[in-house]
Amino acid sequence: MNSLWTELAARAGLTLSERQHDLLARYLDLLLAANQRMNLTRITDRLAAELQHVGDALTLLPFLPKAEFRLVDVGTGGGVPGIPLAIARPDAHVMLVESTKKKAAFLKDAAAQLGLENLSVSEWRAAQVGRSNSRETFDVATARAVATLDWLAEWCLPLVKRGGKLLAMKGERAAEELLAARKAIKWLGGGEPVVHPIQLPGTEHRVGVEIRKVKRTDDLFPRDATVAKGKPIA
Repeated sequence: MNSLWTELAARAGLTLSERQHDLLARYLDLLLAANQRMNLTRITDRLAAELQHVGDALTLLPFLPKAEFRLVDVGTGGGVPGIPLAIARPDAHVMLVESTKKKAAFLKDAAAQLGLENLSVSEWRAAQVGRSNSRETFDVATARAVATLDWLAEWCLPLVKRGGKLLAMKGERAAEELLAARKAIKWLGGGEPVVHPIQLPGTEHRVGVEIRKVKRTDDLFPRDATVAKGKPIA
């Protein structure tokens, strides 16, 4: 079993079973094999993937609700952090949002092969999901390597119910992005952001930006792509 994964789960008071370790390892097998056919990840080394995909995802565990919850992973790509979190927290109901058809097909196939009944995949864009009956139904929204925080706020906060949160996985530009996104966060119903330093061996400048949803999001948001036209909320 992977000692790093065990340690990261323990930070959240969790103990990963042998089966969960096996599922996490099998997920990486599927990801790296599929990556030879399509562009799912720039990380092709197995040990690096264990750290930078699964390990990175598990750093979010301490910030998740303790009881059963609903999580949406926006722009999930190859399934990080959503799939590792669905494995580590089988009591979570996880939706992966990925509009690239080939990537979404991989995610559906991986979920089936791993037997993850708590996982679903949406091929819609995040803005479309935010205007569907899934609007404000999630306890947590996650995003990694998707966009700057001003865009993430518009795509993710409409998905989260009041009292829920956005968890954005960010690097060294987090402070700069937060400064630019403060007005958007407030307009979209978000509270004061909290930045959590993330300790992950062999990596630098990792933080988790936590934004609580303190009021409902105005029906104007998220804007349709034809309306937003590449202009984040200023």
